[in-house]
Amino acid sequence: MATDTAPAGPKSRARLPPGIWALGFVSMFMDISSEMVNALLPVYLVTVLGASTLTVGFIEGIAEATANITKIFSGALSDWLGKRKLLTALGYGLAAVTKPIFPLANSVGWVVAARFIDRIGKGVRDAPRDALIADLAPAEVRGASFGLRQALDTVGAFVGPLAAIVLMSLSSDNFRFVFWIAIIPAFISLAVMIFAVREPVRRETDAKPRLRLADAKRLSRPFWIVVGVATILTLARFSDAFLILRSQNVGLPIALVPVVMVVMNVVYALGAYPAGVLSDRIGRGGLLAVGIVCLIVADLILALGTTVPLVMLGVVFWGLHMALTQGLFASLVADTAPEDLRGTAFGVFNFAGGIAMLIASVIAGGLWDAYGPAATFLAGAGFTVVALIAFGLSQYWAGGASPDPSKD
Repeated sequence: MATDTAPAGPKSRARLPPGIWALGFVSMFMDISSEMVNALLPVYLVTVLGASTLTVGFIEGIAEATANITKIFSGALSDWLGKRKLLTALGYGLAAVTKPIFPLANSVGWVVAARFIDRIGKGVRDAPRDALIADLAPAEVRGASFGLRQALDTVGAFVGPLAAIVLMSLSSDNFRFVFWIAIIPAFISLAVMIFAVREPVRRETDAKPRLRLADAKRLSRPFWIVVGVATILTLARFSDAFLILRSQNVGLPIALVPVVMVVMNVVYALGAYPAGVLSDRIGRGGLLAVGIVCLIVADLILALGTTVPLVMLGVVFWGLHMALTQGLFASLVADTAPEDLRGTAFGVFNFAGGIAMLIASVIAGGLWDAYGPAATFLAGAGFTVVALIAFGLSQYWAGGASPDPSKD
């Protein structure tokens, strides 16, 4: 796996294109909206609409599976159309138009429909958006570009729950009021996407490719190694919901539970962009290894820690792991995929990660129920060690590879 792909020198200090900043703010505003809803939706379903916890799990399972399946097709379609902005805007548009359904819903069925359409939107937009970033970003600032988008997205991930907490307090726990307010950042996101992001100009000599399954054969071995390592690592990094459950397990008051996600996402947001910039200057491999080790440390602390401060320390390492891996993996996909198949490549990458996340969360939940929280996080540490070994072997096998994937 040719991970140390970034050229060194003055070019690494190039400015990020305006489109990269715009896509970052698109992600941030949509995440603020989505997290305002998602932070309250499980409680709303159970306490207001009378749903069971099994129903909540069913809704989320269908939603995430829908998003994961859609990602493969949207990525390949963006390659075929050569219009990544169109699909990205369509995905954000679907997410925006579902937001009014949540305050208007008077039954679980309406919420299921809204979540289903919202996740279709996520599936439609994610792979084309990441491919659009790769198209817009010069190679020498690719890591910084993905890091910036991830950082701004994560800002939304902690601003959203904080806004929900404040608005619930000001409105005497009026769920529908918060859901109405969440509509505003969603449509700001869509407006920025439509008016501030421009499609890169395609060369006139670029022929419209045929949409074929056989094109997957053109994805290189380094790309598949990136997908493999990232998938194994995702098996170790199950749903963030288990961080919340662990904090409750050691005595954090329910009213303060959102603090867990705020702490994790603050660390994530602060670290993602610097990690991307640094990877452009010194290469991706070393930083990824450090990020994987951070997850091992986080799992061990969360498994063995029995106090709120220790659990929060584990959450900090979890966020640091996310900052040092997620943007870098996206950069590696762009580094190792052919330019005309970037949408397909991101679709495959996101699909594999989504399926792994679903499996990981089921395993984590089963271990928690059968053996307790320590077993869940110790198993996560074990999977992370396997991912670290796989990563080390990939570096060894790629020892003679060109540092620039375009030359392989």
